[in-house]
Amino acid sequence: MPSRPSKRLQTFSNPAPERDFRIHMEIPEFTCLCPMTGQPDFAVLTLDYIADKLCVELKSLKLYVWSYRNEGAFHEAVTNQILDDLARATKPRWMRLEAKFNVRGGIHTSVIAEHVKRGFKKP
Repeated sequence: MPSRPSKRLQTFSNPAPERDFRIHMEIPEFTCLCPMTGQPDFAVLTLDYIADKLCVELKSLKLYVWSYRNEGAFHEAVTNQILDDLARATKPRWMRLEAKFNVRGGIHTSVIAEHVKRGFKKP
């Protein structure tokens, strides 16, 4: 059965919750639609986080990212929505998402959003 896009993020238990270690992911094939023109916008997403009790499962992350392919979204809004969804699912100690969008109209846009658990000193 073929995979389908999904907004459902799955998690698994952090294998070393006693240690602060950084998880780094590069997602080079993010696509959404410009809400003004309907044309595709392409970005490289870079996700860094320090897990608390949960880590995000990679296939569910892939399907989640794919779910934006046909949605209209401003760069700033979609970056913050993805960070919010990931932080809600994993409840990390710290998380940072950078979205580097391809040049559009001669302008290169990068959006960086962070989530920090209360009481945690960010790296």
